[in-house]
Amino acid sequence: MRTKLAAGNWKMNGLKADLAEVETLVANHPAPLCDVLLCPPATLISAMAQIAGASLDVGAQDCHMKGSGAHTGDISAAMIADAGGSHAIVGHSERRADHHESDVLVRAKAEAAIEGGLIAVVCVGETEAQRDAGETLTIIGNQLKGSLPDHATAANCVVAYEPVWAIGTGRTPMLEQIAEVHDFMRNALVKRFGAEGDGMRLLYGGSVKPSNATEIFAVSNVDGALVGGASLKAADFGAIIAALDAA
Repeated sequence: MRTKLAAGNWKMNGLKADLAEVETLVANHPAPLCDVLLCPPATLISAMAQIAGASLDVGAQDCHMKGSGAHTGDISAAMIADAGGSHAIVGHSERRADHHESDVLVRAKAEAAIEGGLIAVVCVGETEAQRDAGETLTIIGNQLKGSLPDHATAANCVVAYEPVWAIGTGRTPMLEQIAEVHDFMRNALVKRFGAEGDGMRLLYGGSVKPSNATEIFAVSNVDGALVGGASLKAADFGAIIAALDAA
């Protein structure tokens, strides 16, 4: 059985005052059945980790592929772990688009995260133009092949599918579309990694909110969610955690 995972990505949001939301979340959900992960800006990783306790894990939104060196503005896996982080998101669509990150680079970052003792949350997803062109599964298949390290396992890697056109837009794919992609990913992972591929958790990300969480979590091979805006508020993210616990 794959343990469900509710992961929140705060993106470039959050100041120290916003940690009160995390305190509320921990107080309201001290022992969730699912795993819970929050990835705040790097400036808040250490402080959030102190609040989180055993109720949730804390991670970073990116990870450099080198362990140290002259890389101004970047943070390494060792730095993330030293700050109290246990996970690193790599290959998020906003990083791929805004920073022109390729599958090769995402793979290098995932390898660095894993080698640094972190769990890599590897993101894949298609644009609206690619979906309209009928290229979704080809794009996802190529991203999985190019972005996942050969030594990825169920213990050190999570895959998040995020249709780019649904992120932050309020638009959500039809449940059949989500199922098609998640079933495809599961089959591809099993073909490449065997039992480890069957054990890797597959998250759906793309305008997940309390109002649609229950139906999304009922979809085949959806093991949780990578949540954006709704993870910023304890009430919203708590409702998503509750929905996942009940799935």
